[in-house]
Amino acid sequence: MSSIKLSAAFVGFGEINSPREMIDSKCRIALEEVRSLGIEIVTTDPVTDDPDGVDVKRALKDLKGNDFDLLIICLAGWIPSHAVIAITNEFKHTPMILWGLAGDRENGHIVTTAAQAGTTALRKVFGDLGYKFRYIYNIIGQPSPLKKISDFAVAAGAVKGMESTRIGMMGFRDMGLYNTLYEGISLKSRIGTEVDFFEMLEMLQISEEVENGAVEELLKKVKDKWSFEKPVEDSFLIKGITYFLAIRKIAEKNGYDAISLKDVDGMKKILHFPPAVIFMLLSEEMNICTIPENDVMGAVTQLIVKQVTGQCGAYLEFYEFFEKSVLLGVPDYVPAEVVEGKVKVTPAAFGGISGGLLNISTMNTGKLTVMRLSNTGDQYTMHICTGEGKLQSWEEAGWTQPAPQLPSLEVFLDAPVDEFAQHISGQHYIIAYGDHAQSLHEFCYLKNIKVI
Repeated sequence: MSSIKLSAAFVGFGEINSPREMIDSKCRIALEEVRSLGIEIVTTDPVTDDPDGVDVKRALKDLKGNDFDLLIICLAGWIPSHAVIAITNEFKHTPMILWGLAGDRENGHIVTTAAQAGTTALRKVFGDLGYKFRYIYNIIGQPSPLKKISDFAVAAGAVKGMESTRIGMMGFRDMGLYNTLYEGISLKSRIGTEVDFFEMLEMLQISEEVENGAVEELLKKVKDKWSFEKPVEDSFLIKGITYFLAIRKIAEKNGYDAISLKDVDGMKKILHFPPAVIFMLLSEEMNICTIPENDVMGAVTQLIVKQVTGQCGAYLEFYEFFEKSVLLGVPDYVPAEVVEGKVKVTPAAFGGISGGLLNISTMNTGKLTVMRLSNTGDQYTMHICTGEGKLQSWEEAGWTQPAPQLPSLEVFLDAPVDEFAQHISGQHYIIAYGDHAQSLHEFCYLKNIKVI
C-alpha cells in the first residue's frame, strides 16, 4: 500500500429474501479485509431492495457529507440493479469498485447467494453510466483480490491528491528545450496541477533579507549531515543555503509541492552557482519534489509518483543503452531518500562551469518502476516500465580529474530495451522503488491517460 492516507465508502448489498445473517456475515468479513489494507472506512449496514427504499435512504444519509477517495460496492448476494444505482448515481464522479463475493462449498456441493448474478447485471450498466470503476470477484476457496482493491484505492487517492498540486518554476524553458514544455489548460483540466512562475530576481531580493542566524543554523546541520569528500569553502555553502532559504519562503507562501529551476541558462550562466545544493536542501528540508531545467512534465510525473507511492520520485537521465539494460544517472544531485547511507558531496568543475558542489552518493538498488508523463497537445501518455537497478561505475567526460563518480543505476528492464527506447519521451525519467506499475495503470485509467 501507499504511505498516503486513503479512505473509502463501503456499501454491502443483498436481496431482501436472502438469508440476512449470511449477507451480514459476508459483508462484515469483506469490510474487515478492506480495513486490513490500512484504508479508512465510511460504511453503513447492508442494503436490500426493500419495497419502500428504506435501506437506500439510510445508506445515502450515512454516506453523504463524508469525504472519501473511492466507493466500494460489495454484493454479497443477488440484488436488483435499481437498489445499487440509486446509491451509486449520487456519487457518479467518485471512482468505484464493483465487487462480487463468492458462495461456499458445503458437503461436496456449492451454496451460493448469487452475488455474481448481481454483479454481471451491473457491470455494463456501470460502464454505460460513465462510472470510472473496476469489476472484481471472489472465487470459492481462494483469497479475496485485495491487491486489486489496494492498487485501485491508491490510484483513486492519487487522483484526488493531484487536484490541488502546485509546481513552482523559476524561469522558463532552460536551454531552449522542447520536451520540458507543457500545455497549461489541459494539464489543469486533466491532471489538476497548477504551474506557477517566479523570477530569479525575486529570489535574489529575498535572499538579501535572509537572517544570518537561520543560515548559520542550517550550515551547521549540513556539515553534520553530509559527508564531504574534499573541503568546501563556507562561503559557497552559505550562498547556497541563502538561496535555498529564499526559495523556501517563496515555496511556503505559494504552497508549492514541487520546484524546478532554470539551471544551465539561469543559475549557472547568470549567477555562476550550480544549484545542486539548493535542490538537495529543498528535498531534505521541505520534502518537496525537485527537478532541474524547467522540466514541467518531469515535475508532474514526480508528483504523481509521490501521490501513488509516498516516495520523492527522484529524476535520472539516460546516458547509455545496452542490450538488456540502460544506464541512468544524474550530473548533479539525488535526494537523500534514495541514497545508501550518508549523503556524500564533493566540489567539482565541468567545462566552463566551476565552483559546483556535486552529490556523489551511492544510490539504493533493487526493484524499480521508471516512468514519464508526456503530452501532445491535450493528449496525455505515460510511459511505464519496471526493472532491476544495479550499481555501475562510470563517469561523464569533461569533469575535472579525477572525475566524480556520479549517482546512477544500470537498470535491467523487464521489457526489451529497443522496444522501451522507441517510446522514450524525454531525457529525464522518474523512478520509484518497488513495482508500482499496476497502481500507475489504474491512475492513468482514471485520468484517461494512455499507457505505453
